[in-house]
Amino acid sequence: MKAVTDASFSSEVLRADKPVLVDFWADWCQPCRKVAPLLEELSRELGDEVEIVKVDIDANPEVTRAYQVMSVPTLTMFRSGRPVKQVVGARPKGDLVRLIKSALDAPAKTAV
Repeated sequence: MKAVTDASFSSEVLRADKPVLVDFWADWCQPCRKVAPLLEELSRELGDEVEIVKVDIDANPEVTRAYQVMSVPTLTMFRSGRPVKQVVGARPKGDLVRLIKSALDAPAKTAV
């Protein structure tokens, strides 16, 4: 999984060619550590359909503030440069797959 920063968020997430699942996490967050291996698995399994990236909230306050991340882990699906689905807290793999699939199946929203 690729680490994304305040500086690279726009190019890596908002202008991505395919949907992106952003894992807002922190090193001190125990639930984040539980989710990380599941996201690695999903990145390998679903890499053709979705990009999965990580944003360390402590090192990247601008994007964290911009998307009003108040708790970690926060997992947000982006399509066409916009957040379309979000879950907060550690979730089992099946829930994460459903999050990704529902965002992939939802109609893409375009910028006005």
